[in-house]
Amino acid sequence: MIVSFQGERGAFSEEAALKLWKKTESLSTLPKKSFSDVFSSVSNGESDFGILPIENSLTGSIHQNMDLFLKHDLFITGEYILRIEHHLMACKSNSIHEIREIMSHPQGLMQCSEYFESLDNVELRAVYDTAGSAKLVAEKKKPELAAVASIQAAEEYGLKILKKNVENNRLNYTRFVIISKKQNTAQGSKTSIIFSAKDVPGALFKCLAVFSFRDINLLKIESRPIVGKPWNYLFYLDFEGDINDKKSRNALQHLEELTEFIKFLGSY
Repeated sequence: MIVSFQGERGAFSEEAALKLWKKTESLSTLPKKSFSDVFSSVSNGESDFGILPIENSLTGSIHQNMDLFLKHDLFITGEYILRIEHHLMACKSNSIHEIREIMSHPQGLMQCSEYFESLDNVELRAVYDTAGSAKLVAEKKKPELAAVASIQAAEEYGLKILKKNVENNRLNYTRFVIISKKQNTAQGSKTSIIFSAKDVPGALFKCLAVFSFRDINLLKIESRPIVGKPWNYLFYLDFEGDINDKKSRNALQHLEELTEFIKFLGSY
């Protein structure tokens, strides 16, 4: 089974995949340069599944991945929540006092800002990936370079951890979704959809009321602009229930009458 992810070996996405499918002996992870490449890899059959970050407990939604669901006919078949732990690492012969430049993904740097304030004469540099920053440090072998990444990245590239858990907030979690060409057939507890409401007064209220009338709990709703239609929006919605439940199915049928566009992403 091949699972694609964005980033270098040791990325948090790969860690989530390895933990989610830890009992799958045939698992093979496939690194991809971009999130779009992960979607394409699943769409063209190169990989069986893709794993993508969709939301972080501190910084919110990853909008790029939300928008990519509009360009690909793929389903969400599962999710996994991973505790994000950032560690400062460098080549094994280095000490923390030699560090003059720290690299990581912009989110990684932002999530460790309080620790960086305690360091003197250190420059921060944003790169494309947390695991990628560890790879760069290992390749350059300069005593003044360090990276902020996962334990898996340190092990992958033979780096020494100088300081563990340098993140500002220990309650740092990322929700990953699993994407596939095939819809999940097992009973799910959550359903995700995208829709756009008709341009009439009270349209969004009426759309959300189809769930309220049936006592269906909404888990998340977020708007995204429609490209080419200024001040018009798509709504990404998660609600409790499975597409095969009678009241969930009736709610979606009712919603179709009130919307200009609706796309089912999956029950999982």
